Amino acid sequence: MHDWLTGMRGGERVLEQLTVRFPQAPLYTLFHVPGSVSSSLENRAIHSSFLQQLPGIAAHYRQLLPLFPLAAADLDLEPYDLVVSTSHCVAKAVRVRADAWHVCYCHTPMRYVWDQRDAYFPDRLGLLAGLRHRILDELGRWDAASNEDVDVFVANSTFVRDRIRRHYLRDAEVVPPPIDTDFFDIADPGHDGPSSEYVLSVATLAPYKRIDIAAAACKQLGLELVVPGRAPTRTLARVLEAQGVRFLGFVSPERLRDLYRDALCFLQPGVEDFGMSVVEALACGCPVVALEEGGACDIVVEGEHGLLVNEAESADAFADAIDKVRRIHFNELNLRSRALEFSTPKFHERMDSLFQSLPRPTPGSVAS
Repeated sequence: MHDWLTGMRGGERVLEQLTVRFPQAPLYTLFHVPGSVSSSLENRAIHSSFLQQLPGIAAHYRQLLPLFPLAAADLDLEPYDLVVSTSHCVAKAVRVRADAWHVCYCHTPMRYVWDQRDAYFPDRLGLLAGLRHRILDELGRWDAASNEDVDVFVANSTFVRDRIRRHYLRDAEVVPPPIDTDFFDIADPGHDGPSSEYVLSVATLAPYKRIDIAAAACKQLGLELVVPGRAPTRTLARVLEAQGVRFLGFVSPERLRDLYRDALCFLQPGVEDFGMSVVEALACGCPVVALEEGGACDIVVEGEHGLLVNEAESADAFADAIDKVRRIHFNELNLRSRALEFSTPKFHERMDSLFQSLPRPTPGSVAS
């Protein structure tokens, strides 16, 4: 069970590997945009909720958030003895049989309901803002109460494990997400290292990503900030491009790998639940400058794989860290060795161990 299928992001990459573990299992989701995910997911039996029938769902689903709990309840997973949900919204709330096992791989409790609400919805004045926050308050209460059918929570980082404890009052196993370290690797031995003076930041431009901080830090140093993808609005694009940000639009995986290899460093100024791009950068021999909060603390050892910044709102602090990193000679093999701890085989080893620890289904139950 996955929240929704509208593109291949980090959550879908986790889902893809979980489906490898259960090749015959059907896939449930609130709604699915055909052709938006990998062929390995598209070729599965996909079951959707009533939201699938709504016209324009692909473009307007964010406005339908209050309906998501109803849509999750609309999916009946009671025939199965094992349900695996991957959730950052409502997937964990699906109905399962009383004697079934429900394992939830939790990417995060809902950010926009809990501790990042102000980043997503900064406007707190006016009737519409007041109504929105009342709805989010109710959704938060529902979210906290809707994990009763989850038997085992799996968190993608210690940061998310702590958030699960705080918001759901539940414990969780920590299993980092899978990174394709076979594809993301260091350049050939003859490669000369960074070929141009730029800093790389890979992020969908959600408010909490803090690309504005990254841009200000790089501008202080006279460095170009390169961001694969595009700004969500033309206005924001003009503001950031004036500060030396270059938006590349869509880039192929091969182009992204080259960008990691040639960058001075990878920059992550926002709080990430895990930070798959951080591991991809290390796998390509690229050192990291990241905020000392969130999943980066599970990945980057200070001084060995880059630098961690403990001042979240300070472009000066990030600029200082970038300047230090470009004067340190990091060993590419050491960076890559760290990334291998988060490889796809490691993910399967950890998840297999967890699944094997579950009691066997009772005789006569239906296999998933």
